[in-house]
Amino acid sequence: MRDLLNEVYESVRRNKMRTALTGFAVAWGIFMLIVLLGAGNGVVNTFNIGSSVIDMNSIQVGGGVTSKPYAGYESGRTITLDEQDVQLTGGKRFDDVIDEVTAHINVSTTLNYGKKYVSGSIEGVYPSTKDISKIKILYGRFIDDKDIEDMTKVLVISDRNAKNLLDGTGEEISSLIGKKVKAGALLYTIVGISEHNDMTNSSSFYAPFSTVKLAYNKGDDVAAIFFTFHGLETEEENEIFEDEYKSVLNTHHKAAPDDESAISVFNRFTMNLQMTKATDLLQIALWVIGLFTLLSGIVGVSNIMLITVKERTHEFGIRKAIGASPWEITKLIISESIAITAIFGYIGMILGMFTCEVIDYFMSQPSAGTEVMGQTVNFLSGVGVGVDIAIEATLVLIIAGTLAGLAPALKAAKVRPIEALRAGK
Repeated sequence: MRDLLNEVYESVRRNKMRTALTGFAVAWGIFMLIVLLGAGNGVVNTFNIGSSVIDMNSIQVGGGVTSKPYAGYESGRTITLDEQDVQLTGGKRFDDVIDEVTAHINVSTTLNYGKKYVSGSIEGVYPSTKDISKIKILYGRFIDDKDIEDMTKVLVISDRNAKNLLDGTGEEISSLIGKKVKAGALLYTIVGISEHNDMTNSSSFYAPFSTVKLAYNKGDDVAAIFFTFHGLETEEENEIFEDEYKSVLNTHHKAAPDDESAISVFNRFTMNLQMTKATDLLQIALWVIGLFTLLSGIVGVSNIMLITVKERTHEFGIRKAIGASPWEITKLIISESIAITAIFGYIGMILGMFTCEVIDYFMSQPSAGTEVMGQTVNFLSGVGVGVDIAIEATLVLIIAGTLAGLAPALKAAKVRPIEALRAGK
């Protein structure tokens, strides 16, 4: 093995410039492969973060605009959800599919605590909102059934809003539990502080649905309905259910049962299925692009090995004349090919991982995000590759190096000693 390594080293040393240029192509190929896969993982991680903060087996329902005339009404009529829609959603018609149901009403406001204030909206909700939206309570509690029954003026705010209200005071955010804040002309008691998350509407201040309905004279109007469901495993099953559900609500609002735009339905489950398919295709596409980029470097390695074989034809003839087997010649060429591919490939791999770390650092900054509904959303999260990708890339390099050297090695092994000795004259 030591003799083999020495021979590989001497061969590379004799062709420094040619080897370096060929190796650069290999390094660039694996560099691009790692960066592309790292960026792809960033996209997947961003999607997974969004999936982790809300129940994926849930649907959000909102009002819409009718697209066709029906029952004496013209098209273009605005549909506003009401409490009857909530009762229909949680009724016997869909009890074999729908689990928990909650409704939201909201009012834009500003919370004042001393001289500090934060702007947002009071969301009137039910206790089930906590599980559907996966709200994590850090201190205190969430809205409960007694709050709904007694119409208490209590609020749950995010830890970010709590910090803003206490900015400069030096107090811990937990000290706000039990304190009163002013929202317009009303006083609310803070009973809970939730974990802030940019993927949800963290500018919301959660209050009992009944309280907001009465205090702000909302009547029967509902801004949105949320519910979880089970038993719908495919896109086709979800589409059938959505059509039936829309038909029921449309009929209640005297809209055509088949009017697609009268009621808006946002199904997170089907969105998750579609996004999963899209991310799988993205990963495959990135692998294909990266491998084709790497292929240009592998072709270069194969070319340099063919040139090496041609230049060393006389040497190989002498080796075979004194007893070297075809396998020994083949092993020498393939080893040199693998060495060039692996060394420069790992250089490219390390540089690619470093670049992923740099991209991840800058993309994780708030300034790299964009505002969506008042929230900062980063497009890439956790850019980089794991150990599994590094192992896969290693296998790719070994296979690539072997394939690059295979044709030249077989050509060298077929050299006939007498012809090789003549070629050296």
